[in-house]
Amino acid sequence: MNLKELIFGKTTPDLKVSQYHGSTQKWLPVADIQKGVVITKDSRFVKFVEVLPVNFYLLSPLEQQNLIHYFRSYLKVAPDTLQILVVTQKADIESYVRRMRDFYDSEPVEGCRELIADNIREVTRLAASEAVTRRFFLVFRYDAGMKAREQSVEAIAQRLWEEEQNARRYLGMCGLEVLSSEYADNFLLETLNGCISKKTSRRQKLSPDIFAAVSKVYGAANDELFAGGEGADEAPLPDQSL
Repeated sequence: MNLKELIFGKTTPDLKVSQYHGSTQKWLPVADIQKGVVITKDSRFVKFVEVLPVNFYLLSPLEQQNLIHYFRSYLKVAPDTLQILVVTQKADIESYVRRMRDFYDSEPVEGCRELIADNIREVTRLAASEAVTRRFFLVFRYDAGMKAREQSVEAIAQRLWEEEQNARRYLGMCGLEVLSSEYADNFLLETLNGCISKKTSRRQKLSPDIFAAVSKVYGAANDELFAGGEGADEAPLPDQSL
């Protein structure tokens, strides 16, 4: 224990990271994902909250005024380390094109078939050159000012979850929707994969077996862990280093 820990106490729990030489895990800054929180190798605990955007200029003057007012109110109580992350990728049109091809195959009128084929060509052209999708995230980390009940992964995850609920309330008043996922760990796994491997994640999705394993062994449903549901008082999860 160093002098700082002796005076102020430990600020974060110890992390045990098992990695082999030359692996992707070795250079990746993420040490673990537990209870809906990303744990980095330098002992930071980071929360991702995805927000669906609205077009500000399509709102009425009153709605614009309310959005500004409530968002300003949220910034006053938001975590000090709050960041807004925008992830931009080319639009994923695979499911749309597949559906249009099904329509093409079942369409008996030749003129309509040609219109559907033209639509597929146009959408494919736009997706290759212009169309993009954007995902918006609020990202914040645990700091000493948040004052978790104890310095454990469970307590810190609980405290960050409370900050997430605070964001939901204020952004809901702004007219913004904060997305939720039944299994927060799975959501983070997929999100980080999309951020780190933008091109690969588009053409090669994570195996369903990965999500099945995470759900059964490490998956953390928000209502189970933080709303007093089944599993809230279970023993801590075992090490699950990425």
